[in-house]
Amino acid sequence: MHRAYEPVLPCGSKLLQQRWDLTCYREHRRKLEEDHLSNIERNNKKLLEKMSTIMRTTGRVDNMNQYKSNSLNREKRQRELERVTRENQAMQERLKRVEPQYNHLKWLEDWYKSEEHLDKIARYPRGWYIAQKSKPKSKARKVKSAKNSEKIKNIQVRRST
Repeated sequence: MHRAYEPVLPCGSKLLQQRWDLTCYREHRRKLEEDHLSNIERNNKKLLEKMSTIMRTTGRVDNMNQYKSNSLNREKRQRELERVTRENQAMQERLKRVEPQYNHLKWLEDWYKSEEHLDKIARYPRGWYIAQKSKPKSKARKVKSAKNSEKIKNIQVRRST
């Protein structure tokens, strides 16, 4: 077992170093356990004292919180909130009454014009590829494409010879 052990610090004997490290580790664990047990013991004593107090008195637990937060500037914050709300509502009404400066109909007309210009300068009409894919191939097209592929093969054979 000590042959596989690799100490952190260089040492003369791995076996002794392993034993020392194991002893230190066990001591550390024991101290942690003692701390843990002392915390549990302290909490148990507190709980026992609370229970004995309850038994000596009327037996009722007073867990109701009667505290009411009294802010010194609550009224001022409330007035400020109401003022901001009124201002926001007034601004919203003003924005509703204002006419827009941009004419959306003119924008739409300009867009149609630009689409027309694109159609005029395009090499192929818009959507031609999708229309080509959706059309079923006829027998005549298949025969024509077969003839074209034979011609291409013949040309390739001539070039290679």
